[in-house]
Amino acid sequence: MLRLFASRPTLAGIAFMCLGIAMFSLNDVMGKWLLGTYTVGQLLLIRSVAALAVLTPAILKEGVANVARPPHPLLQVLRVVLATLEVAFFYWAVSYMPLAETVTFYLAGPIYVALLARPLLGETIPMRRWAAIALGFLGVVLALNPGGATFGWPALIAFLGSFGFALMMIVTRMVRGTSDTTLVAWQTVAALIAGAVLSPFSWTTPSVRDFLLLGLLGIVAMFAHMATNRSLKLAPANVVVPYQYTLIVWAVVLGWLVFGDIPAWTTLAGAAIIVVAGFWIFFDERRAS
Repeated sequence: MLRLFASRPTLAGIAFMCLGIAMFSLNDVMGKWLLGTYTVGQLLLIRSVAALAVLTPAILKEGVANVARPPHPLLQVLRVVLATLEVAFFYWAVSYMPLAETVTFYLAGPIYVALLARPLLGETIPMRRWAAIALGFLGVVLALNPGGATFGWPALIAFLGSFGFALMMIVTRMVRGTSDTTLVAWQTVAALIAGAVLSPFSWTTPSVRDFLLLGLLGIVAMFAHMATNRSLKLAPANVVVPYQYTLIVWAVVLGWLVFGDIPAWTTLAGAAIIVVAGFWIFFDERRAS
């Protein structure tokens, strides 16, 4: 399996994206549960401290000076701003909306990436891949069930977060020469600063158990970011980003197991369409290779 991935970087990129999305899904469930007691600022602060503690040996190995002076500094700053806003908006939205509904807004991200990949990255998108992306978006719309949803300011927050996520993916592709350690370190420090600014406004002292869970939240997110960053280095953005569609499958399953949410038939049907679209892109890429 490792030899196959080594000889097929695009296949490896898809695998890393799927792994990262699975870890993000676990992170989402933990975050929604903890937001019942703690604020977004506290989540950002404590999870970032834990992630930075785990990341420190890798930073020291690479060299603090190298991490502090990455290539394309302006793009790096833009990336961490987008990453911090994206995760803050997600936690903000999911504290008011069901997990599956919030995730569904984020699944529009690949459409934005596909629209921006050509002018910003110069990537060519075959028409049949456009068709697969469009099919996936139809699945998103069906899963969201617009006729039965209430579109208020939490939905607007989720929409803005999803657009920020797509822009972050584009910028990550632009700085793909940067090491994974540097990318994640900058992202973690930015989230820590945001948490330090926001958390004093409403602080609830966590129990020992919850403090450990908040720290675990950061460690899981750190490895998820590493996986998606590696994915974008190995394969074009318009190929791997549509695998973000698997988020809805995880949201349905974990929402039912953890929160007892029973998804509507529209959510299940939409999830099935999304999975079909993902496999369509996968096999199209194999044929092109």
